[in-house]
Amino acid sequence: MTRQKIQLGEQLILCQPDESLLDALLREQIDISHSCRQGVCQSCLLRSLDSPPSTAAQHGLKDGLKKQNYFLACLCYPQKAMRIAYSHHAEFITHGTVSAMQTLNAETLLLTLDLDEALDYYAGQFVNLQRNDGLMRSYSIANNRIHSKQLSFHIRRLAGGRFSGWAHEELRLGDRLAVSEPQGLCYYLPDKPESPLLLIGTGSGLAPLAGIINEALHQGHTGDIYLYHGSRDLNGLYWVEEMQALAEAHSNFHYRPCISSGEPPEHLFSGRANEVAFSQLPDLKGWRVYLCGHPDMVNNTKRQAFLKGASLSDIYADAFHVASNSLN
Repeated sequence: MTRQKIQLGEQLILCQPDESLLDALLREQIDISHSCRQGVCQSCLLRSLDSPPSTAAQHGLKDGLKKQNYFLACLCYPQKAMRIAYSHHAEFITHGTVSAMQTLNAETLLLTLDLDEALDYYAGQFVNLQRNDGLMRSYSIANNRIHSKQLSFHIRRLAGGRFSGWAHEELRLGDRLAVSEPQGLCYYLPDKPESPLLLIGTGSGLAPLAGIINEALHQGHTGDIYLYHGSRDLNGLYWVEEMQALAEAHSNFHYRPCISSGEPPEHLFSGRANEVAFSQLPDLKGWRVYLCGHPDMVNNTKRQAFLKGASLSDIYADAFHVASNSLN
């Protein structure tokens, strides 16, 4: 296999065999919006200016975009030379004004946006947020569906993160952000209110899980709901008191905060969140499982949940990919 020539404006990029176009662009330090790297968030949307892209590179796109030769850089493995351009597709459907900002812990910011228009979404989905200069990142919605004109997000500061660093240091009340249409398949389904739910998250993976839990309780879910939220140490946890209060108010909600390093204080559990969960819940037949956080945790836990009886169709996963220091 040979390297393929990719022309982006005046720039020429050589894409290596078995290298995605997204990886080739990032390797050349070309600033392209990206997030999930799995074709879900559609942040890395580009357009082919000559021949149609491969079917695989257009997976999940709407027919109108496919016909215009739009494709996803993360799913594109070029087999021939291409001329490409940045996407000008208007995926942003509303704007939001920053109405509240709260520090949850040393690395996580609770950001609240008041939207210009009500948004139809499912608790647990994510949206793309874009600032005025075009920099865009994906963040999970942390509240349930009753807040159709207000969204909250947990913005974790990453080392070298352009968007997350800016949000923590420069974003102010009253600032404006563009908001995309909701995306993602990791959300609460109200069709089986009696089914037990297992939710496992690490770090800011608590954001979509909190939305799912609040939506389930709002919908009158009767099955048991178990949340295992993990961090390396106590400083990485947040919303502990809020989740404990929610558990006291709802007898079917059970909260298990976990730390994997050091001796946990009273009411916390020692060990990784997934390990603690499986030690307490060894049989997951008939359960619905939601996994959010670090990709390694999500992928390993998905396999473990299946081996413990959960159906693959009842396992919903949202891995938070951090592939470079400029991702978030």
